[in-house]
Amino acid sequence: MRLQGRSALVSGGSVGIGAAVVRRLAAEGAHVALADVNAAAAETVVKDVQASGGSARFYPLDVTDAARWREIVADIMAERGKLDILVNNAGIYARTPIEDIPEAEWDRILDVNAKGVFLGAQAAIPAMRESGGGSIINISSTAGLRGSIATHYGASKGAVRLMSKSIAVQCAKHGIRCNSVHPGPVDTAMGAAAVPEAEREARMRRIPLGRMARPEEIAGAVYFLASDDSSFVTGSEVVVDGGAFAS
Repeated sequence: MRLQGRSALVSGGSVGIGAAVVRRLAAEGAHVALADVNAAAAETVVKDVQASGGSARFYPLDVTDAARWREIVADIMAERGKLDILVNNAGIYARTPIEDIPEAEWDRILDVNAKGVFLGAQAAIPAMRESGGGSIINISSTAGLRGSIATHYGASKGAVRLMSKSIAVQCAKHGIRCNSVHPGPVDTAMGAAAVPEAEREARMRRIPLGRMARPEEIAGAVYFLASDDSSFVTGSEVVVDGGAFAS
């Protein structure tokens, strides 16, 4: 178990990619704080981890609440004495063409997907500095690398990409690494919304591996960035898209 004794915080860890990340980090020995608005689903993940011999705890969190971020990080530091890993995974999606996006929908997407990452990093960095370093992994998307129908989603995920690079540059002197992960279509509820059934066959033809990713495959990339195997990797974007960008 390569993360034995380490302390991790994962936002949006109750379902999909986030749940797979919580399970993988816990399986590798980390104590995982799962922070989410979905208490029922989060508690199920925590019970599954504990039943498998892992260590996890649930914290209610709205990622747009700066004070709550600070409370959770302070509690982790009081309980575990350090924070080694932050995975900013919480995100929402809406498939709305730019001319039809209500201002409130734009604000909500940017608040959760971009501001939430900013607030998480801002809360975690002092704790990681005190801990002697750490790894911040921000879940972006291939929509943050190219245009798509979801203008506000793409804007938020593009912000996450460049924010990750800025954090990496500023925090390297403290031993804190920061990278972004850019999944293509993933077989989750959000992935189904992003790639409707009517478009799925044509979309899969554009992916050399010919299918959507499994959440566990994204979790594998996150684990790599959380572990010492990526000790010289910072400011990078890891694309996990079945080869779509290569073709």
